[in-house]
Amino acid sequence: MSHLDVRGASLHYETAGSADKPALLLIHAGIASLRMWDPQVEALAAEHFVVRYDTRGFGQTRAAPGIDFSDRADATAILDRLGVASATVIGCSRGGEIAIDLAIDAPDRVSGLVVIGGRPSGYPDGELTALERQQFRHLAEARDAGDRDRLLRLETELWAIGPRRTASELDPAFVAAAYALNRVNAAHVEEVSESQPLDPPAVGRLGDIAVPTLVIVGDEDIGAVLDQFELLRDGIREAESAVMMNAAHLPNVEKPVEFESLLIDWLARHHR
Repeated sequence: MSHLDVRGASLHYETAGSADKPALLLIHAGIASLRMWDPQVEALAAEHFVVRYDTRGFGQTRAAPGIDFSDRADATAILDRLGVASATVIGCSRGGEIAIDLAIDAPDRVSGLVVIGGRPSGYPDGELTALERQQFRHLAEARDAGDRDRLLRLETELWAIGPRRTASELDPAFVAAAYALNRVNAAHVEEVSESQPLDPPAVGRLGDIAVPTLVIVGDEDIGAVLDQFELLRDGIREAESAVMMNAAHLPNVEKPVEFESLLIDWLARHHR
């Protein structure tokens, strides 16, 4: 188990593969930890140096509340610790937003970009369907009541299972994995602080991203995320895109074989 001490936090990170291979930096979703990448690490490590870490407020990272910090600085601190000059950064959801910000703020550290169900910082909340509004109200009620277990369960149901599906319709192994990925974060509710935002935000600067980019979304994700996918697809010059069918916000966990094939093919074609 490896940790890097930075201002106000001890960042948990893991590596796989040879350090002389092209580097990948994996950044997890807000309903998961670095464990979400377990299905892909072995295959990716065959030809890459795979680096993944738990961001503040998640997994096995420990952070003090109320400390000014930047998710971008944390990411580059991990790369610095490992002697990685630049990496293809792969981020899901919240991790995708961090990856986009990093590609704009520190372009010399990012050689490629993969965004899964993410949005650019500064992008306004999209329109919700009536069903989605109801589910977000339930999340707010659980948060206001301080019911952490219910909050994490409802988050998983909205995002990983998807607003238009029920757990009973899906592979029980995936459902169990999705709940487990988010459950570990219950211990960190009091640690959560807001990262210093990118200024100006990424939403107006997508044209600055000049590295090969892959944008992925699950077709069962919420409508606002599907809108964000189109914005990224059309706004980033080097972007390729893919819609993964019968998957929601964690397509690499729900459809690991299909996701692995898609990602490895893209990496190979772009020599990443």
